[in-house]
Parts: sequence; structure tokens; C-alpha cells
Amino acid sequence: MSLSATNEPTNQELWRVESTSPSEPTIHAIFETNTGTWQYLVSDPASSSAVIIDPVLDFDRTTQTVSTRSADALLEMVKELGFNIEMILETHVHADHLTAAAYLQRHLPHTQGFKPPIGIGKRIEKVQTLFGQRYGVPLAEYTAVFDKLFDDDETFKIGNLTAMAVHLPGHTPDHLGYRIGENVFCGDSIFHADIGTARCDFPGGSARDLFRSGRKLLALPGQFKIWTGHDYPPQERGTPRPWMSVQEHREQNKHLKDGTTEEQYIALREARDAEMQAPKLLHQSLQINIRGGELPKPAQAGHRMLHLPMKFQSEEW
Repeated sequence: MSLSATNEPTNQELWRVESTSPSEPTIHAIFETNTGTWQYLVSDPASSSAVIIDPVLDFDRTTQTVSTRSADALLEMVKELGFNIEMILETHVHADHLTAAAYLQRHLPHTQGFKPPIGIGKRIEKVQTLFGQRYGVPLAEYTAVFDKLFDDDETFKIGNLTAMAVHLPGHTPDHLGYRIGENVFCGDSIFHADIGTARCDFPGGSARDLFRSGRKLLALPGQFKIWTGHDYPPQERGTPRPWMSVQEHREQNKHLKDGTTEEQYIALREARDAEMQAPKLLHQSLQINIRGGELPKPAQAGHRMLHLPMKFQSEEW
């Protein structure tokens, strides 16, 4: 596995939603097309304070090359907008893309020695232990790599804005959303209404938990915006969209719209998960992301190594 920085064009699309009041953020949503991931720059309109949510580090499976095109584009946007990044927020340990959190933390401007902390939910240590042992990751490489572990419903500041960490288990047990004004950045919980919700078949995942997390989100006032972690737009829609209102989800979400019972959802979700292929970057993502985005330490020969499990069709091997 190799690392490169490049000035090649990024595979990204951009949305911007302006603040409508001092208590509402300005939001830049940046869509990374290779993994279908929405990254977010969320800023306080009264100051230059901002946070980054779920940034992407690019990975080419063919060449096993990590590159920083998407992260460098975020750095350039932060510079152009004059933002002071107060924190880098992760909703969970992603299984479908590598996080750029550690790279951004290293390359964002540091004021008087301050570097923006990387925040995630307090249950992350169980997830790190599970996958650290599964992939043989040295304990020292994933211990204390996150700077801030949020409690459920813990509040924090982004300049003058008040934000809250909201526990949304189901896709993973540690999963968080971030409520900022009348917006919730829900990660891999709810997707666009024509997709429904995220899968629940990872270790510690639960369709029952995700249904209840979904109902928690849809109990918010109808005008609230739910900003998703991914989009995979079907052909008839074509264009990715980062948010839908709570009311739109109540009326349209194919998995969670009003009238759907818990048992109906569980049956539907578990049947769908049984048909799904593993994410293409599953093993690479988990091994990097439990490290907070740091790359593996070089082996004696100088290579940075990841472990990939093998499967055998013959039981007589």
C-alpha cells in the first residue's frame, strides 16, 4: 500500500445551504463520487468556526494506493472560506471508505499549538478492539487515536452554535449523529427516501435498533433537515442529494415512512441485508478507520501492510 498526494481533479460535487438565522449553520456538502460519500463543512455564520464531518481519504483498489485528492480539496475550501476548524467529527467507523481525519488534523492550520480534535462516539473502543483483533492490528496503533469521545446527548459548541451528539445505533452499535440547529447529520442511518436506510448486518448491527433510531429522527419537527452519509441515486433520480426534511421522510421513505411497523421494518431490512455484497473497501476501511485514519506503521521492508482474509471453497485444505 502506498500513499500519494496529487493535484489531479477530484471526483466531487458540491451543495451549499446558507444560514437563515444566527442559530443555524451554513453547510457545504461535498459528494465524493467514487464511494458515494457525503462530506460536510458546517460553519457558524457569526464567526469563522467550523467542523468537518466524515471526510474521505481516496483509495485505489487496483494499485493499493492511498491518495489525498478529496482531503486536499477540503483543505483548499477551508482556506478559501477562511474557516477555523474546531473539530473533525466521525459518525462511526466506516466500512466503505477510508477516513481522512488524521491527514486533515495534521495539515489544517494550527493556532498556538492547537490542533482540531477528532471526535467520535464513546462506544468506539469496543469496535476498535473487535476489528483490531480480527485483523491483527497492533494495539498501540488504535489506542487513544480519537481525541474526543462523546457521551449520548452531549452538547458542544461550534463558535456560537450549539451542537449535540445523538446516539443512533443500528448500522453499527457506536453510531452517532450530530444535531446542529435544525439539522441532523445522521451518517449511515437514513438515506434518501428512495433508498431507505443503511444495512444492519455488520458486527453489533441491529435492524431493531436502526428502526428505533430512525423513528427518533422522524419524531423531530417536520422542517428539520436530515443530512445523509451516502447516496446511491437510482437512474430515474440521477442526481445525488444530501438532505431531505423529516416530513419528506415521513411521507416517502421506503423503509421508515409513517405506518411502517417495527416488525415490518425488521423483516424487510434483514431480507435485504441477506442479499447484499460486502462493501468493496470493507477490509481496507476498517483497518485504517479504527486507527482514526492513520496508516499502518511500515514493516521492516518499508511497506505499509493491510491484512485481507482468505476464503476456501474446499473443506479438505
